[in-house]
Amino acid sequence: MEPAALTTLVLIFSVLACLALTRVAPDVVLMGALAFLVVSGILTPSEALAGFANPGVMTIATLYVVAAGLKETGAIQWLAHRLLGQPRRLRQAQLRVLLPASGLSAFMNNTTVVAMFIPAIQEWAARLRLPTSKLLLPLSYASILGGTCTLIGTSTNLVVDGLLQSERGIALHMFELAWVGVPLVVIAGGFLYLMADRLLPNRQGALEQLEQAREYAVEVRVIPQGPLEGKSIADAGLRSLAHGYLADIERGGELMTAVPPETKLQADDILVFVGAPECARELRRVHGLRPANGDVRKLDIAHHRRCLVEAVIGPDFTGIEQTVRESRFRSRYQAVILSISRHGRRLPGKLGDIRLQVGDTLLMETAQEFVSQYQYRKDFLLVSALNDSTPPDFRKAPWALGILGAMVLVSATGLLSILEAAFLAGGAMLLTRCVTASKARRYLELSVLIVIAASFALGSAMDKTGAASQIAQWLLLMDGLSPWMALAMVYALTVIFTELITNNAAAVLMFPVATAVAEQLGVSIMPFAIGIMFAASASFMTPLGYQTNLMVLGPGGYRFVDYLRLGAPMSLLVGVIAIGLIPLVWGF
Repeated sequence: MEPAALTTLVLIFSVLACLALTRVAPDVVLMGALAFLVVSGILTPSEALAGFANPGVMTIATLYVVAAGLKETGAIQWLAHRLLGQPRRLRQAQLRVLLPASGLSAFMNNTTVVAMFIPAIQEWAARLRLPTSKLLLPLSYASILGGTCTLIGTSTNLVVDGLLQSERGIALHMFELAWVGVPLVVIAGGFLYLMADRLLPNRQGALEQLEQAREYAVEVRVIPQGPLEGKSIADAGLRSLAHGYLADIERGGELMTAVPPETKLQADDILVFVGAPECARELRRVHGLRPANGDVRKLDIAHHRRCLVEAVIGPDFTGIEQTVRESRFRSRYQAVILSISRHGRRLPGKLGDIRLQVGDTLLMETAQEFVSQYQYRKDFLLVSALNDSTPPDFRKAPWALGILGAMVLVSATGLLSILEAAFLAGGAMLLTRCVTASKARRYLELSVLIVIAASFALGSAMDKTGAASQIAQWLLLMDGLSPWMALAMVYALTVIFTELITNNAAAVLMFPVATAVAEQLGVSIMPFAIGIMFAASASFMTPLGYQTNLMVLGPGGYRFVDYLRLGAPMSLLVGVIAIGLIPLVWGF
């Protein structure tokens, strides 16, 4: 073996060890490896940095902007609420999880889909007295399966497609993977539906306890002729929020307490929720409700610049011992008080009549600049913004969904490439103000993009030095090895890599190996490239292999062994189906 190839292999194993055994950030590890390849002369700077200009990487970056528009407009919450519905039994709940999650993940970022579904599933679990552990891991697995059906369903597909374009001049079509992806969703989804209840434990998630939080009373009004008018409290999904509960309803000047879940909502009902500050954030994302405090609409602040802020009144606050109304709080601070907490407890009564005291904690809707403006002034002792609390602009949700549909249509029909369609969709999201440029920048996962782009340098080094050919020779030591068996070995090795490191890095590292195996066998590269796509996405056995698996770890109360219990048979089933179907579709 040449010294350069040996050096590359040592570097590869060092990178794998760092990613699997240390807490060093993956982007730091991969950029360090890239720097070593340049300094050692194994790769030229242009070869090492080629990944940053790869079409697949740029497509992933652009799709982050599209996903941002869908989230900022509330389009995903709107879809989730209608698709998930209000099941009454565990079996119904599981079916309501599997079908929408897999369907939406085929066209949207599955991380975003899972993030939007988790609160709804937690609400089900609280209302139906079901363990969240029976629902959240199937949600993650269904989103992974759905992502394998289209080219844009997961970043791994786009990465491998980018490699095929740059090295082989082959571009896949939008629904080309559906020949294998759809059978996977049907068969593996059926397995989840039948076996998840038996194989998963009966555990409650690590939900926040309301009694340990600052308690507020948040009032919202039912919008006339909105989507919630005429629905029962239970059907509207308001019976049990993750961070609060419905205490009272004010209707026509009369107060209704201890309202049953079948109570029908009427226009202009004022709903009083009690809970943690995050309860206000949850309610702002429910289409059909708006703050009962009319001053919120009088704020001269653009929708996308608003957020929820907590502030503790200091001794120099000018409105001490004045009522909220007398203090002229809105005009003075360009903020509207939604609720007041004193000594950790909510204050009852009309908000405008409450007299403000030092130490009161205010929950406000205001501009994002409020924190930087007042955190060092003596009006307030402490000022902090709630994360991700900008209210969705539901008016633009149809625009966002229309842009997504147009992107899928023009790429599926071949009018434009995936990259071109994504560029236009991202631009349309910005032009229609579904998301602002500043917000779009925040949604870009730079660490993920760096990991993917830097991984290309390792793949190039393996190809250039002959290290990939050497690994292929080791895999083909068995005499008379059939292409089908070689595909199974490449698939299995990719699965092992993706459970230990990031799925995109696993795909990039295995691509040159798969190419070398195909060349030595004298067969087509396509079955091996497609096999890497599915194997790198098929991360079911550990919480670290795929981001959605990690997202449900805490809310589901899972342990490592839970992923193995359900994930191991899932991996085996998906592998058998994929290895059996891929050669039939693409052929050796």
